[in-house]
Amino acid sequence: MAITSTVTLNMARRFNAKSETVFEAWTNPEIMKKWLFTMESTNKVAKSDLRIGGAWEIVDRRNGVDYQAFGEYVDIIKPNKLVFTFKMPQFSDTEDVIRVFISPVQAMCEMTFSQEIVVPHEEIWTEEDIEREKAEYSTQSEEGWGMMFENLKKLVETGAINMDGKMNK
Repeated sequence: MAITSTVTLNMARRFNAKSETVFEAWTNPEIMKKWLFTMESTNKVAKSDLRIGGAWEIVDRRNGVDYQAFGEYVDIIKPNKLVFTFKMPQFSDTEDVIRVFISPVQAMCEMTFSQEIVVPHEEIWTEEDIEREKAEYSTQSEEGWGMMFENLKKLVETGAINMDGKMNK
């Protein structure tokens, strides 16, 4: 059995968009493909069976290598709550849990995002080694999600993003 620890990443973003629009961006495969992981030109597969127990998947091809992310929907309350598992087998055998809450705030909405990141480690590691690894996983995840959330913002607020992730004019 693998030895693991868990670190929780929390992020929040406000969008000048309706809750329904942001929720759909998380769950509609055609929209997921435009912002989730990289961009529409590199996302080769986007699937979403939006029901509890249903699967979701993204396959992003970069430099000839496929990066697969997938999971299962655990809880769904349209358009305000989405809980799902998250796996990327090319990096780890672990399974994270992601929670997305979307709340209307005046004419906008706020999205709170939480990822319970499972961090594998070696039995011989010290507490310092484990804390360092947890911090690295959290920092890398925050950077990745931060870039994705910028693309999500451009997409839900303007309706489009360019291939390079920049806003269309």
